[in-house]
Amino acid sequence: MSRSAPRVLVVDDDPSIRQLLARELALAGYDALPAADGEEARSLFVEQSPDLVITDLAMPRMDGFGLLAAIRAVDQTPVIVLSVRAEEDDKVRALELGADDYVTKPFSARELLARVRTQLRRGGASPREVLRFPGLEIDLGRRLVLQDGREVRLTPTELAILELLASRAGRPVTLRQIIAFAWKGAPATTTDTVRVHVGALRRKLEPDPANPRYIATEPWVGYRFLAEPE
Repeated sequence: MSRSAPRVLVVDDDPSIRQLLARELALAGYDALPAADGEEARSLFVEQSPDLVITDLAMPRMDGFGLLAAIRAVDQTPVIVLSVRAEEDDKVRALELGADDYVTKPFSARELLARVRTQLRRGGASPREVLRFPGLEIDLGRRLVLQDGREVRLTPTELAILELLASRAGRPVTLRQIIAFAWKGAPATTTDTVRVHVGALRRKLEPDPANPRYIATEPWVGYRFLAEPE
């Protein structure tokens, strides 16, 4: 039997945060499943098959990193990390374990709900040969990029970076993820090399690189593709 409302698993050891999130999600039309730690969340995940997970990192029994690894071992359900930890290492570790987004506490409920909607829209999407965004078309099969109908000539590395960012539109992508995808993890590739190539890509795509339309910098982490797919 199909569910009438998307089901969101909310994992946090702070009861006030769980209650706040459950209330905001319910008001927005979602079915919230609260869990107080990673172990309880893992059991609920198996039993209830949620459509999305929002999890803290620092929790008893099993922390958010452990929960994320357990989920990614079996499933690609969207996961948003919601944590007071703002350090670069924590963000990068969570994203490389498979988190789809990372929101730092204190947080705006309105922004978090917007990110929930974004992830749910993409959660069931399958890979496409052609990625379309306002004013931009990326034909992966033909390795062709069109901006407002005009071909944009990219190097193979620039195209690989664009493919990765656009296929994960709205989600932060770490520098190490870009190196693994575009350079196949070549050990000599540095983060400065990534920045140089992204800079060249921006100059070719962005009408105003100072106010990016497509590729935004995610401080201390990497980049995020801003445009919404059509």
